[in-house]
Amino acid sequence: MKRFRYSLETVLDYKTQVLDGLKKEHAVMLKDVNDKKEEIRQLNGELAEYEGSFDETKSAGASIETYLLYDMCIGRMKDQIEQEEERLIVLKKREEKKKGEVLDARVDTSKFEKLKDKRLSEYRVAEQKEEEAFVEEFVIHNMVAEGLSYGR
Repeated sequence: MKRFRYSLETVLDYKTQVLDGLKKEHAVMLKDVNDKKEEIRQLNGELAEYEGSFDETKSAGASIETYLLYDMCIGRMKDQIEQEEERLIVLKKREEKKKGEVLDARVDTSKFEKLKDKRLSEYRVAEQKEEEAFVEEFVIHNMVAEGLSYGR
């Protein structure tokens, strides 16, 4: 019997390449989301430092200009954090969309893999039947040949 050949192998290869590409894109997007979260965490840390320093300055007493400077810095940090959080929301939406594309591609690829497995199993069953038929024919042929040799 000839060797097993899956007729949709090129389609399966293509689907696998698409899936791999989408996984890489998703990984990059996930990294961007995590980097943005880290950036926001650092900005919140800086804000906490400014607020702590401002509290110390208030308790020690300072000029109005110093208070205004701290107020401007703290306000600017809060605005920056808010902008970065909005960017994070956009990045998360893109990442979720790409995650959906990866899942769709995974389902699509798995359909072709399951079909390949099914056809391979059918091939093996047919191969086993063919082998059994060959063995049976061989045994019958030998029995007939032995029967003829005893008859002489």
